[in-house]
Amino acid sequence: MSLTRTNGPLSPTAPSTVNYALDGPAHKLLMHPFPRRVRAEFAGRTVLDTRAGMLLHETALLPRLYVPEADLDGSAFVATDLTTHCPFKGDATYRSLQVGDRVVENALWAYPEPTAAAPWLAGYASLYWDAADAWFDEDEQVHAHLTDPYTRVDIRPTSRHVQVLAGDTLVAESRSPLVLHETGLPARWYLSPDDVVVALTPTAARTRCPYKGEAHYWTVTLPGGAELPDAAWGYPEPLPESTRIAGRVSFLHDELRTLVDGQPQ
Repeated sequence: MSLTRTNGPLSPTAPSTVNYALDGPAHKLLMHPFPRRVRAEFAGRTVLDTRAGMLLHETALLPRLYVPEADLDGSAFVATDLTTHCPFKGDATYRSLQVGDRVVENALWAYPEPTAAAPWLAGYASLYWDAADAWFDEDEQVHAHLTDPYTRVDIRPTSRHVQVLAGDTLVAESRSPLVLHETGLPARWYLSPDDVVVALTPTAARTRCPYKGEAHYWTVTLPGGAELPDAAWGYPEPLPESTRIAGRVSFLHDELRTLVDGQPQ
């Protein structure tokens, strides 16, 4: 995220506050080793198992894992007629993922004859994240995508004054919040449930973050009965690197605004 998105050096909106210029096309590629064992499972079978994966960073995109062809279970992939063209990488060929009666069409792609500018793609293939049933980084299951070595999450206690408002109605207020900084994203403020002065009702919504874990959501009910669905979220059991936000709650909704030391965020 930090290299390719928002204001990263390989993003479309790279900052002007530098004393250098990056030569090359507007759409930039950077490939480097991802030196951990990564596995993908489908229909109870390991279809990808690599210790020699590569992460490809592309302008405006999340990093993609490419693995040597030898690290795929070749019997689980069936060539299709689909091809696509990328002016920066070349012509991609596709294979479907098939185990027993289960099939995911065009789940894997590769560049057998990549462009002259990206010869290092030859011999590698990439599997869509959603095509597999489960992914493992070493022996830990990971969700959403692999972690990016150029992204970090920092969580700090602060005495800044945070107010969450719906119009003029106070939703939550704290002078001892936690602030979470995730590379390339706005700061998020996590408050104690005791700081919330309106009703929160759990919903069934869940999202996954490879840095923080599984998020649970709540509907905010304002005085008078107006409801803001899934306007609050938190991580009851965050991943080890984000344990500080366990049991805390954060807010984001079109009807809500957050003030920090009196200034809108």
